[in-house]
Amino acid sequence: MGVVVDTLTQTSQAVRLTLRDRRAQVVIGVSTVAYLLAYLYAIDKLTAGNGEFGVIVAARPWEALFRQSFGTFTYEPVALFRLGIVTYQFSLNTIIGLVIAILVAVNVGVSYFVWQQPSACGVGSQSAGVLAGIPALLSGAACCGPILALILGIQVTSGLLVVFEWLLPVSVSLLLLALLLVGRQVDPAVAGS
Repeated sequence: MGVVVDTLTQTSQAVRLTLRDRRAQVVIGVSTVAYLLAYLYAIDKLTAGNGEFGVIVAARPWEALFRQSFGTFTYEPVALFRLGIVTYQFSLNTIIGLVIAILVAVNVGVSYFVWQQPSACGVGSQSAGVLAGIPALLSGAACCGPILALILGIQVTSGLLVVFEWLLPVSVSLLLLALLLVGRQVDPAVAGS
């Protein structure tokens, strides 16, 4: 139990130190926006517009918000925003995507922080921070598996589709695990100085 508490404490301290660093804040902000936009585009909630402007809201937005459209973790749009060059459909998927984007961005931010200060994790070279970010990037990309399979035209059997349902919770779990593993390596006494 002590190891779990220590890991959680070290990780939370690593995240706090990362959030205080200006450059890491920029990395987190850019990563969050980029990942969220890519996620929304991949699940077809952000598409090219036709030059029109306007907003359409569902008749019963609260009901539509939690209504699944097809498959697990895919929800009906609540509002459609036509913004000229872009058309955006707001749904619960936006909130799910934002949570994943934040997890990916915090992982990338902590990895960047460690890369900038390798002595904070007891490593003599700056390659450790780069290597620490690889699991975050790989696990964050896993949630787009079903969409990528459809985009690439890969014929997927029904058994594989069942596996794809679990990619979102598995990717979130991997992102949390990656954050704990990287955060555990940061020594707050060295990083804070």
